[in-house]
Amino acid sequence: MYTVKLNTGSDMPIVGLGTFKLRGQELVVQTVETALKLGYRSIDTAAVYRNEKDIAIALKQFCPKHSVERKDLFITSKLAPKNQGYEEAKAAALRSLESLGLDYLDLYLVHWPGKQGMVREDERNKQYRKDTWRALEELHKDGRLRAIGVSNYTVRHMEELLKHCQVKPAVLQIEHHPELQQNELMSLCREHDVHFQAYSSLGTGKLLTHPSVQQTATKYNRTSAQILLWALVNC
Repeated sequence: MYTVKLNTGSDMPIVGLGTFKLRGQELVVQTVETALKLGYRSIDTAAVYRNEKDIAIALKQFCPKHSVERKDLFITSKLAPKNQGYEEAKAAALRSLESLGLDYLDLYLVHWPGKQGMVREDERNKQYRKDTWRALEELHKDGRLRAIGVSNYTVRHMEELLKHCQVKPAVLQIEHHPELQQNELMSLCREHDVHFQAYSSLGTGKLLTHPSVQQTATKYNRTSAQILLWALVNC
């Protein structure tokens, strides 16, 4: 599995198993085992996905079977928007560690730049973001969060964070595909050595049947998914 080196020095696999909408113990366990068997070593979850405990069951059951050690895995989870704030964020991160049965997370992200229940324009969000990041920095420094980052941040949010942070975000995870190109954010991340990580790279599946994508796939004897991923890396 190819990896990318984060600004923390850690190696992160460039492809991971996303578990959004993956619910129910039987389905989660089956999916994680299949992923491990196929060579996946990066698993991405979040508190709001409500599947951390089921992922823990799958890892405990199938890592020994497939000779996968903890050091071989790269586990990401995310802070729920309702838990923005210093005390809430620290407690939520520790709950995710407990749910996943882990001593540390390889990457922990702020899932959303605002606090649940508050309108986007509410100025209090700015202080919540700042306090949340301070909590994550402390957990990073004591080793429980090997890398910390953000998800769904705009250019404004990133610039704000970079002005006050003591620990630079290692990753920005955001929706990115040919119909939603985040070029300005990509440039900002490149400038500040923040890894830009795309989710929904296939346009949540809708782009797989786009006529132009299918025509290109046929022309080059590739799948639609391969064409879309190639476009993200090379365009």
